[in-house]
Amino acid sequence: MPITILRQFQYLMIFALGFACPLCASGASDLKSPAGRWQPIDEKTGQPLGLIRIYQQGALFFGRIEPSSTSDDTSRRCSKCTDERRNQPIIGLVLIRNMRLQGDEYVGGDILDPDSGRIYGCKFRLTDGGRKLVMRGYIGLSLFGRSQTWRRLEE
Repeated sequence: MPITILRQFQYLMIFALGFACPLCASGASDLKSPAGRWQPIDEKTGQPLGLIRIYQQGALFFGRIEPSSTSDDTSRRCSKCTDERRNQPIIGLVLIRNMRLQGDEYVGGDILDPDSGRIYGCKFRLTDGGRKLVMRGYIGLSLFGRSQTWRRLEE
């Protein structure tokens, strides 16, 4: 009899953890923060463009490229980069730096185009209740740039 009660308790704990752990680990429960995994969408083709993980260090946010599939070319490097990221692997490359919250937008940082090596000013904001992010890269003024919508992914 005591073994049966212990086993039922174990099943109950496994069941409860099965629901609680994904909510705790995903970070997706905090849709007010940009921290998490994002998938940029090409505005011309509508196709996904890899994966970006946005993370927080202190009051600033950064974004790095993550592998999107097992077939990703892990040997590819940022050969056109002109700063400390030159010749660094594309997978794991920090392409968004030093973004800070100002009002309802994240501003003050920059974003790297690893294909060209160019660094642009950028800003972004969360939309659709935190499920989408509108990223704007620009030269000088935001007026001279383009926007891209990113989709939040589950962890």
